[in-house]
Amino acid sequence: MRRETYDAIVIGSGISGGWAAKELSEKGLSVLVLEAGRTLDPARDYLMNAPAFEMDFRYLGDIKRLNARQAVQKKCYACDEGAAQFFVDDIDNPYTTPEGKPFDWIRGRQLGGKSIMWGRQCYRWSDLDFEANLKDGHGADWPIRYRDIASWYDYVEGYAGISGEKLGLAHLPDGPFLPPMEMSCSEMFVRDGIAKKYGKARVLTVGRVANLSAAHNGRAACHYCGDCHRGCTTAAYFNSVQTTLVDALATGRCRIRPFSVVRSLAWDDAKGKVTGVQVVDGQTMQALDFQARIIFVCASALESTRILLNSKSRAHPNGLGGNSDVLGRNLMDHTMQSGASGNVAGFEDKKTFGNRPNGIYLPRFRNVTDQHPDFLRGYAYQGGGYRASEGWGRGVTTEGFGADFKRALKVPQYGGWRMSLGGFGECLPNPENRVTIDPQVVDKWGIPVLRIDMQWRDNERAIMKDAQVAAAEMLEAAGCTNVKTYDNMTPPGLTIHEMGTARMGKESKTSVLNKWNQVWEAKNVFVTDGAAMASSACQNPSITYMALTARAADYAVRALQRKEL
Repeated sequence: MRRETYDAIVIGSGISGGWAAKELSEKGLSVLVLEAGRTLDPARDYLMNAPAFEMDFRYLGDIKRLNARQAVQKKCYACDEGAAQFFVDDIDNPYTTPEGKPFDWIRGRQLGGKSIMWGRQCYRWSDLDFEANLKDGHGADWPIRYRDIASWYDYVEGYAGISGEKLGLAHLPDGPFLPPMEMSCSEMFVRDGIAKKYGKARVLTVGRVANLSAAHNGRAACHYCGDCHRGCTTAAYFNSVQTTLVDALATGRCRIRPFSVVRSLAWDDAKGKVTGVQVVDGQTMQALDFQARIIFVCASALESTRILLNSKSRAHPNGLGGNSDVLGRNLMDHTMQSGASGNVAGFEDKKTFGNRPNGIYLPRFRNVTDQHPDFLRGYAYQGGGYRASEGWGRGVTTEGFGADFKRALKVPQYGGWRMSLGGFGECLPNPENRVTIDPQVVDKWGIPVLRIDMQWRDNERAIMKDAQVAAAEMLEAAGCTNVKTYDNMTPPGLTIHEMGTARMGKESKTSVLNKWNQVWEAKNVFVTDGAAMASSACQNPSITYMALTARAADYAVRALQRKEL
């Protein structure tokens, strides 16, 4: 068996793995990045500019193939003909669920992971979120507060480039934002109407998003083509392939190895620590063994926990970090697809220009200063204003071609503006929402897979019910007509914000990781992706993963220098 030795191994090359690779290599460590999937070249593999006539199915997708190989992945809006190659093959990458408890696990396995097709919304957490577990007794108390991570939010936001509006809200802290994107006429109309009714208690703003509204760190500003999920050849949105991994490689101390499917971490009883990573080559099926002084597990929330669960040894019979029986428990996701929409009159002569890659955001207002009688925690809204019949979609069934045809499609055919507010709700940590290793099923590479057992409970359903009612009330208060609520609450997993299962905490008896994202049972192993989260808040979580990763990498290097690891 081959053995190579590095200062650090990073498992995964997505948002968290990219940051770990960059920070560790820039601080002088030799780094090996293990990526389970293929490598890719943005100039060749990103299809944002590919015209429909070059696609076999004109972007309508190969339905037979999707049904056969990506039956779960196709449920994600972004898994279209231009981006399906960024989602896993469900046959090669199986998992199991109990009957009647669906979980839609959306995954990406290639260089950059899901950072290629993520939603890019970036919202800081505050002490309203970090103190929530302690105050209402659901979950274990976070070992950190906002002051412990604030400067790291500044650091990662300043590098990535986040556009947005500063609001001065204590529970949604501001950052060093690039200029906000412009709202549409219908969005400004609703914003002003809500402000008139609710004052500063409810604020509608444009989304804070990792798309550049101005040139930044050598990358071009977004040109509003709108097909971000197919990859951006101008690097106008943050993804690890075109940012952190580039800087990591530029140090000359980082190596990226694709097709490296991690089976487990190797525990050495004599040394009392993890000494390496056991890998299956994704192409040859050859077993490989890489060694390092520290390991950063950044494979995405559930894949990271799967690796820990599969890392069994005499000292860790339930997997590395499993001695407290917390590993695998408290799986969370966000609820979504419940809200309301309404007509906005008076702008029939207005139309959109370009395709803004962003929507609106209305921060949480429930349970901020007082307690709602029906549920704990809260929700925020995302959505936007749109012309009901505008867009290229109707061109599929309309005869014509050429420039005049395209211009005609830009003219609204009928109907006016509508505005939609969709709730994104917090999920309470619950130990019965958990993942375990299925003893009967292995993946293409012979590695045992996860069994995912999760369901929404009363608090999540109550949050989404209130999100419908409150959205309708605000739209009506703003002057919208024909307001209708909708309740299409999706199964767990489909929001693609899976969190928890290896949470941070103050005690080894109730958590898997300490305040520096170190595994209590193996101090030279760090887990810094969504697995580490002790609660879910209601904000999109990726910017918090980035901040936690940069913070943990800084700590790890200093600990190595002190010879503590």
